[in-house]
Amino acid sequence: MEVTAQEYRKLSDQVAPRSPVLKNCIKAFLIGGLICAIGQVITSLVLDTGLGLKDARLIGSSVLIALSAVLTALNLYDDIAKHAGAGTLVPITGFANSIVAPAIEFKSEGLIMGLAAKMFTIAGPVLVYGITASIIYGLILNLVTMFK
Repeated sequence: MEVTAQEYRKLSDQVAPRSPVLKNCIKAFLIGGLICAIGQVITSLVLDTGLGLKDARLIGSSVLIALSAVLTALNLYDDIAKHAGAGTLVPITGFANSIVAPAIEFKSEGLIMGLAAKMFTIAGPVLVYGITASIIYGLILNLVTMFK
């Protein structure tokens, strides 16, 4: 029995469950917003101690990174991501998760060959391309402003 592509698509549409796109978008928006709100609360609390805005933002970002790393190490970040989806990909927390997750996965191989070696498996290329792109963008911006 031969099935055409159109017949196969029709059969798979009947069997595959529908994805609740609107519900997933709302959850991602709310959880992502909550993560950002937590960062803002931390920054505001640090500002109240008398530190400057720049330092408060640095501390707020650092706390979000540390919190994300700890939640990943405790296998809680993945549970949150199951419900929040793309909402957990708020850049700073998602990046911390992407660094810690491979390291935790290989911790049984030892501190150096497991944890340390695998820490940048996923994040390494992101760092390389991110740093390279920022240098190129900086050079372009410098050239554009030089000739204005």
